[in-house]
Formats: sequence, C-alpha cells, structure tokens
Amino acid sequence: MPLRLFLSSGDLMADRRFEFARDLQLKGDLPAAADLLEQALELAPSFTSAWFTLGEIRSQLGERDKAIAAFREARRSDPADQHGAGLHLIRLGDEQLSEMPKAYVQALFDQYAPRFEDVLINDLGYRAPSLIFKAVLAARVAAKKPALFKRAIDLGCGTGLAAAAFARQVDQFVGIDLSPGMIKQARATGLYAEFEVADMIDGLRGKSDASANLVVAADAFVYLSDLAPVLTEARRVLVSGGVLAFTLETHDGSGIVLGEGLRYAHAAEYVRGAIAGAGLKLLTLEPASPRNENNEPVRGLVVVAEKT
Repeated sequence: MPLRLFLSSGDLMADRRFEFARDLQLKGDLPAAADLLEQALELAPSFTSAWFTLGEIRSQLGERDKAIAAFREARRSDPADQHGAGLHLIRLGDEQLSEMPKAYVQALFDQYAPRFEDVLINDLGYRAPSLIFKAVLAARVAAKKPALFKRAIDLGCGTGLAAAAFARQVDQFVGIDLSPGMIKQARATGLYAEFEVADMIDGLRGKSDASANLVVAADAFVYLSDLAPVLTEARRVLVSGGVLAFTLETHDGSGIVLGEGLRYAHAAEYVRGAIAGAGLKLLTLEPASPRNENNEPVRGLVVVAEKT
C-alpha cells in the first residue's frame, strides 16, 4: 500500500509526538500511542493526521464512541477529508453509505503511483485488465463481431495497465484519472492519445455523444458506490454497438457495502439492475477475482455490456 498520508500540524513538538505515536501503534502498544496522540492534540487541536490516527487506534481498541468522535474531528479539521475519515464513520455505523471524498481518492493514488504496478502485480497478483480483455474478446467472438475498437476510454486509467492489455485492439486510448501522479506514470507508456485529470463521471461528461467504441474500467468502480451515473454517462458516449467492460468487488448480500479495505462491493443483482437501468444490454456477468488481499483472492465480478 502507499505511504501513509501525513498533514503536518505546523507545531514541531506535536509532529514529533505524532511520529512517536505511530511507532508505538505499529509495534502494537495502542494505549501508549493514544496517550501520545492526545498530547499532540493538546498542542495542536486541529491536527488532522493525529485525530485520524487516534480514531484508528480507538477503533482497534474497540472504543467505538471515542473512535467516532476522533474521526469526526479529523473531518472537521480537514473538510476535504484527504484521510478518508468519513469512510471509517460509515464502517462504524455512524453515517449512511455515501460516495468517497475526491480529495481522499486523489491523495491515496498520488502517493501510490510510484509503487503501483510493482505492488499490484508482484504482491497482489493483479489481473483485472486481463480479465476484462478476455471477457470482451469472448463476448465479441460470441456476437461474431471483431474485437477491434477505433477509440477507447480508460476510466481510472492508473498507470496504463488496461491500455497495455488492449494495445493491439484499440487505435486510440483516452485516459481519465483523478490522480495526477497516476497520469504521469501512464503518460510514460506512450499508449494514450490524450489524458484528463478528473473523476470518472466528470471525465465522461466532458466527452461528446457517441464518441467512443469501448469504455473500460479495471478495478476502478470499486471507488464508486452508486453505479448509475457512470453507467448512464458511459452509454451516452458509446456508439451504437459500443462496449463497456469493468471489474468490481462483490458480496453475498444485496445492494452495496463498504468493505474492510475501504472499497465498495456490489452485489450481482444490483449490477444487473444498474446495467438495465442505464439502458445497456448485459453480455457478461461472471465471478472473477481481480486481485489478492491477505494472500486470498478477492471476490469479484467481470462485466461486459453493450449499447444497442
């Protein structure tokens, strides 16, 4: 995973106590770490990173109410919520399911960018791009259509792994990602004709009607709760007969849940309904693990849909 986000308090002593507290947290001495963080917060009451870390520790200690209070303070001191305190409040049952803060996603992946491919491929067995490629190829063969696309949009393009998987099938790739750090890595591949730093929905909204033959999202929709807006926009930008393909994480229940890894998991029936609601024809919805976590395959889905 990326290096941990740290926002300085502006107070040297408070920052020093935070560093000591993090060391203690990593060593498992949670009560002592919490005590040091509270000392830091006495010196710097709006120290976002300290409030957030205190929330994590209180949660680890099973002190739910104190954890909620700390995460609320973390978000109050940083309304953009770069640490993602609001996601922990959802996990703790203090708030209803909602979309991720854009500042959190951007900060997360800007930090992750330099190590992204190495960690995903070598540590997590990342396979979402190849799953999407094989599913699209199979769907086109079944429909007796060529798996060749003039113009494709890669949503949440990251460092360019999806474009690499489709390099021989696509004439021109457009990459959209919220993280400038990821875009920088993807640009170095030479696989894209253009880029846009934007979230997936806003990026699609800036594209013309019927301007793409293929839209792919490899392990990107796990950062969206409600899929309806992105599916609707994807349908609009696709030509008739155009293809949308993506991976998701899933679960046995219904609807959408925020998982322990702070990614959304979508039930298969929810996905079917969302595809139909967007006016797309579902071609493929199959169980497929996009990567590993804690040395176990993550439960997922690979989805292919078509604009008719």
